[in-house]
Amino acid sequence: MTAARRLLVLEDDVGLRTSLRLVLENEGYEVLESADAEHALTLVDEQSGIDLMLVDLMLTGMDGFSFIRRARPLSQAPIVVVSARDAVTDIVAALEAGADDYVTKPFVVEEVQARLRALLRRPALAGDGPAPTSADRMVLDSRTGPLVFDRAGAILARGDAEIHLTSTEFRLLCVLADHPGQVLSRTALLEHVWEHGYFGDERIVDVHVRRLRKKLELDPAAPETLVTVRGLGYRLDVR
Repeated sequence: MTAARRLLVLEDDVGLRTSLRLVLENEGYEVLESADAEHALTLVDEQSGIDLMLVDLMLTGMDGFSFIRRARPLSQAPIVVVSARDAVTDIVAALEAGADDYVTKPFVVEEVQARLRALLRRPALAGDGPAPTSADRMVLDSRTGPLVFDRAGAILARGDAEIHLTSTEFRLLCVLADHPGQVLSRTALLEHVWEHGYFGDERIVDVHVRRLRKKLELDPAAPETLVTVRGLGYRLDVR
């Protein structure tokens, strides 16, 4: 019997938090609740096997942005922001802090459930992907390190140093690695990385590309591996 996925809900609105817990427990999740970020950080640090996090931004005390920045080094679990703040600047700031996805309030709970299921389909999290093959290990840059992407283990490493990838960064790199040397548009990346679509600003792709580029490039200001093709999209150049 498959163990229940463990999900942390950080939300200070007790009514919404309880509603989310009931709905998600009914879908089979084991739900941990927290009303404040400090307590949630303790749960992330002490509880093993947190698979997903739902995080509000407007909290009493430490806000959601700070929580995400502090939680990210402690856990690779995907983080989905659920917030009434719908400005592009807030979305960008949350993604830059380390969130994987963003849903604005009011929301349809089925959308949240669909996004959680999509994140869990990441092979390293689902644990039921195909056996590794030689194609799962790809040298992105043989000149420095080398820089190696092991998709079976969801690992990016330069030499002996492992580089953390969030769930969305992993999915984005998988799509780019499947099409080396090919230009992929924002629309194509949205369709492949965000399987259920993204209903906000397309610049969400740019934010994640910028974050991923910082991890791939020795000099992100002059990229050589993940390059921009002006007016068309992005291309992964394997060297």
